Amino acid sequence: MRVVRRRVLAYDHRMTIRPIVRYPDPRLDLAAEPVDVFDDPLRELAQDLLETMHAAPGIGITAPHVGIALRVVVLDLGAGEGPQTYVNPEIIRASPETILHKEGSVSMPGINDEVERHARVRVKYQDLDGVVQFEEADGLRAVCHQHEIDQLDGMFWIKRLSRLKRERLIKRYEKIARNRH
Repeated sequence: MRVVRRRVLAYDHRMTIRPIVRYPDPRLDLAAEPVDVFDDPLRELAQDLLETMHAAPGIGITAPHVGIALRVVVLDLGAGEGPQTYVNPEIIRASPETILHKEGSVSMPGINDEVERHARVRVKYQDLDGVVQFEEADGLRAVCHQHEIDQLDGMFWIKRLSRLKRERLIKRYEKIARNRH
């Protein structure tokens, strides 16, 4: 795997931006493995994910998005909350109410569509020290948790769409990708 290092003037450290796995790479269909070692390499991975996500740009990313099959998610939804890392996240409760929200992926840039998700979720996860935490989330944060946990389970977001919508998005993405080259 190629690692790109860039110097950013606003920070006094070197950023590591990792290459993003692009759709239809088969690694996006694989379930990620649980993290069982909480150490400096895990913290470095979380920092790299954050920097890669910001460079993409995006508001959520998983380790599988950079080709690492571990259950690690980083979200940064702005609004003064700051970035948050979720290790081994799982949804333990979801509301019966649903919402439609426009979704996309750093692995399929330029493509998005509305996906139906639970309006509220309760997530159990571990922090970077391995301590079990719980989070109640609604709206965008609930959507992001569901989207990224789906990815950890090997469920790329377009699989939540009807076959017709999915095929149209894939054709549009292929056209965008052709035009970039």
